Amino acid sequence: MMDSHQIRLALTSMSDDVALSTSVNPDFEAYYRSIFGERWPTLRDALMQPSRQVARLTPHHPDPASRLPGRAEPLASSERCLQLEPGSAFESPPRSECPAPYYLLDGASVWAARALDVQPGDRVLDMCAAPGGKTLVLADDMGERGFLVANDRSSSRRARLHDVLESHLLEARRSRIRVTGHDATKWGLHQQSMYDRVLVDAPCSGERHLLDAPDRLREWSRGRPEQMAHRQYPLLCAALDAARVGGRIVYCTCALAPTENDEVIEQLLARSPDRVECLELQLPRGEATEYGWHVLPDTADGWGPLFVAGLERTS
Repeated sequence: MMDSHQIRLALTSMSDDVALSTSVNPDFEAYYRSIFGERWPTLRDALMQPSRQVARLTPHHPDPASRLPGRAEPLASSERCLQLEPGSAFESPPRSECPAPYYLLDGASVWAARALDVQPGDRVLDMCAAPGGKTLVLADDMGERGFLVANDRSSSRRARLHDVLESHLLEARRSRIRVTGHDATKWGLHQQSMYDRVLVDAPCSGERHLLDAPDRLREWSRGRPEQMAHRQYPLLCAALDAARVGGRIVYCTCALAPTENDEVIEQLLARSPDRVECLELQLPRGEATEYGWHVLPDTADGWGPLFVAGLERTS
C-alpha cells in the first residue's frame, strides 16, 4: 500500500499527464470528453499505461513457456495464449531466434481473430494482416486443410509479416498461407464470393499511440476520425464482396470514436440491407455497442482498446 507521500507523487504525475495532453492539443481532449463524458479522464489514464499483453506460444518450440518471466495464466477462450501479469514488461524474442518461443500481442486481438470463427478447411482472407499476430491465431484455427491469404499493402510491414510467419509457424502450415501486397479496397473487383471468412483489421486513429507521441498528438484534428472512416468503409465494402454467401466478416479497429466503429458498420448496413446482417458478438471482456463490442482498458483489466463487429453476407 502506498504511503501519503507516494500517493501525492502519483496524483502529481497523473495531473502532469493530463496537463500535457491538454496543452499539446486541447481539441483532442475536448473531442473525446464529448464522447465519453466523465469517464474520459479514467479511460485516458488507462490508455497511458503500458499495453497489457499475452504470449501466443509457438507450438513447435521445445519449451516456450519457460521463457516467460513470472506467472502467466491461460487467456480466456484461447489455446496456447498465456496472459502476462499487468505491468510486466519484456520484449519480443530477437528475429534471429527461430523458432521463436512466443509472439506478444494484446489479448483483445486474440479475441477479435477468434470472433471470425475460422474452421478447419476454410478459405480465409486477412485484408490488413501485418504485423501478423491475428494471422497466427487464424492459422491456428484453420489447421492444415484450409487456405489463408495474408495481405498488406505496405512493403515494410509485409516484410515484418513474412518474418513473423516464418518464425512462428511450421512449413506445413506456412505452405497454406499466401502473403500478398494488394490494395485491399479493390479486392472485390478481382475476387468475389470466394472466402468463408474475412478479417478487416482496419487502419485507424490509434489514440493510445497518439497519447504516447506528443508530436503526433499535436497534429491531430477533429476531422481525423472522419478521414479514417473514409478509408475504412471501402475496405469493409471490399470484404463484403470477397465473402461468399453465408460467409463471416469481422471488422475491428483500435479506435475510440464511434465514427470509425459503429458508424462504419451502420453505413454498410444502410447501403446494403439485402446483402448483409450484423451478428451478435460477446467477447470475454468489454462492453456492447450498437453493432459490436468494445474492449476498453479502463473496464477490461487493461486489455484494448479494440472495437470488434461481426457480419454475415446473406445474398
